[in-house]
Amino acid sequence: MDIQIKRAYEPADPADGCRVLVDRLWPRGRTKEQVACELWLKEIAPSTELRKWFNHDHAKWAEFQQRYRAELSAYPDVRQLLQKATEGRLTLVYGAHDQEYNQAVVLRDYLLEQKQD
Repeated sequence: MDIQIKRAYEPADPADGCRVLVDRLWPRGRTKEQVACELWLKEIAPSTELRKWFNHDHAKWAEFQQRYRAELSAYPDVRQLLQKATEGRLTLVYGAHDQEYNQAVVLRDYLLEQKQD
């Protein structure tokens, strides 16, 4: 499976394949054309409570990953993303500034692990 992650503020590229926005909130200041996503899966993003608790605090990263993975196990949209990933490149689009500590990183790794099972 080829699953990439990309910020919503980076230009879309045909090489991105299927682009799916995986944020609960629309990226500030971006139009639909700029984000250029096939899908917007709000519900697959961390819950509002978890997002606010984490607040991109690197000290909370390990616990955030555990909590978010627990949430992901209950989301039916995971199957939809896995299906998209089997059809070609899947790019998870996110709005966070931090490119290493964000939900798209966790989601990508989670999806890759699910496919191996």
